[in-house]
Amino acid sequence: VPLWHERDISHSSVERVIGPDATVTLDFMLHRFAGLIEGLRVFPERMRENLELTRGLVFSQPVLLKLIAKGMERQAAYVVVQRNAMKVWDENRDFRSLLAEDPEVKKLLKPKELAECFDLDRGLRHVDAVFERVLGK
Repeated sequence: VPLWHERDISHSSVERVIGPDATVTLDFMLHRFAGLIEGLRVFPERMRENLELTRGLVFSQPVLLKLIAKGMERQAAYVVVQRNAMKVWDENRDFRSLLAEDPEVKKLLKPKELAECFDLDRGLRHVDAVFERVLGK
């Protein structure tokens, strides 16, 4: 019985099948993906509307990271963000305004620092470079 790092004839049948199967599957996937991308239609206005439907919850990570950077323990920051995120749904309120009212957040973040966490352009600042790197354009 060969060990995991040893080779014998019993491995060859698996190796003869997996290589061709994997490459044929990859070829199929790439062709399907290329067709999808070529026909892709993007609606930026609708994308923004979808983001707004979250009432700011998409910015929870920048808020969490900013609180941690300001010295709050990760678990405590998580609790603060989660508590306010749940209020967004329960009270039908805006995440940013809830955070601005939270004493623990106000103690660490100035209004300008909190506003920076909700800057969509800051979150998208590397998009052009990513597209250029991926698409080579």
